[in-house]
Amino acid sequence: MKTKFVLLSSMVLVNSVFADGLIKEALDSGLVALPSDPAALTKMINDASPDSKQFPTTMAAYELGKRLYFDPRLSKSGIISCNTCHNLGLGGADGVPASTGHKWTPNPHHVNAPTVYNSVFNSVQFWDGRAAHLAAQAAGPMTALPEMASTPELVVDRLKSIPAYVDEFKKAFNSEINFDLVTTAIGIFERTLVTPSRFDKFLEGDEKALNKDEKAGLKIFIDKGCAACHNGVNLGGTLQPFEVAAKYKFADIGDFKGDANGMVKAPTLRNIELTAPYFHNGAVWSLKQAVQYMGSIQLGIEISDQEATGIVAFLNSLTGKMPKVEYPMFPASTDKTSKPELDY
Repeated sequence: MKTKFVLLSSMVLVNSVFADGLIKEALDSGLVALPSDPAALTKMINDASPDSKQFPTTMAAYELGKRLYFDPRLSKSGIISCNTCHNLGLGGADGVPASTGHKWTPNPHHVNAPTVYNSVFNSVQFWDGRAAHLAAQAAGPMTALPEMASTPELVVDRLKSIPAYVDEFKKAFNSEINFDLVTTAIGIFERTLVTPSRFDKFLEGDEKALNKDEKAGLKIFIDKGCAACHNGVNLGGTLQPFEVAAKYKFADIGDFKGDANGMVKAPTLRNIELTAPYFHNGAVWSLKQAVQYMGSIQLGIEISDQEATGIVAFLNSLTGKMPKVEYPMFPASTDKTSKPELDY
């Protein structure tokens, strides 16, 4: 019995030493935890939001931004909202390869909708990084013809025609309604869509937060070089070169080629198990297969089935706790509210 106890104690010690070493290795690889301390998390969110000093996250601004995020009247047709393509019940995405917008128009570039969860921590927004922050991103889909097909004037006129919205903007911003404040409010709401996971607890020192398979998968993830692009608090969210070592098998689906320098935003790996299909054009449905493709495309290596299974086990530990968001009720339209334009 004593020998058995000694052996078990030794195994616990070895596992503890391995976990300690792995935590250090992960931190040294540039992986960063979402803080469990609320004050530290708030600071991290504010530091990642360039407009947070001018427009702090007040309850009034949050509630207004949430209502606008879900309100389909911001679209020309009156049936498409931000949540249509960034569905909070579907991992913050829409679960299809390329989004469908106004008049049932498919995205002309066959671009997959990225998740809105944790997007505050992306250093750039959109696959080509053309927006620097959340408020700037919110303006894009709203005014894109194949998406919400609205205009700043249409959005403002509709909102001004609804007295409850006029009052909410005064309460949140002490201002009349303008398009910049519409996108600012949406961005303020989106700041709060942060999903701490077991992985964060592990990085903060809780060795038991990940199981054996997840720890082994994290080790493979680091050793293979995945953290070279998928690092930081979002394990992604920065512009990176694409097709570094080989061509992407499905590159001919859509015409997206990255920014002017061919750079593509590395997607966050947080909640990745919830956001299939994968890649900028949504051509790959299997997470395990996506991992293997990335090995050849970016790293010039072959990732075996066993190794990919281990990495996926780790990636699944990044599925976080979703914030509770209660679907809002919208104020009534009035006789002055412009009618939906469906363009049948």
